[in-house]
Amino acid sequence: MKYLLTLVLCSMVTARLSAQKTEDSVKAAVTLLFDGMRAADATAIQNAFADSAVLQTIARTKEGKLIIRNESVKDFAGQIAKLPKDSADERIVFETIKIDGPLASVWTPYKFYYAGKFSHCGVDSYQLIRLNGTWKIQYLIDTRRKQPCD
Repeated sequence: MKYLLTLVLCSMVTARLSAQKTEDSVKAAVTLLFDGMRAADATAIQNAFADSAVLQTIARTKEGKLIIRNESVKDFAGQIAKLPKDSADERIVFETIKIDGPLASVWTPYKFYYAGKFSHCGVDSYQLIRLNGTWKIQYLIDTRRKQPCD
């Protein structure tokens, strides 16, 4: 009986450690994007994404109409690469991570600072896929607002 209890407990610990390791690798894939942004490194930014990735932003026009803007990873990375290093600083909080095999869903509230000054806040929602053993962002959509941020 002691042996069975020990075996069950070891299995539970191993499963928990494996899940934590997978969650950490998903976080690392997302963090790669923001490290690349701070470094103004277009290649690092592009490497965070899958080849067929989609980037979208939910915004409002001056008239208040809700719109969705699409942007290519290449254009986004190119814009960020033109900025001085450390000027694009998006600070995220990993709030929710869900994983099922090669699919991960991540929800991160954020605050964005440009050249050290607060610009805007919102939420990033990611869908990641595990390709050849590496997590890549397949889909990223975000909200943007000036307030409230907490």
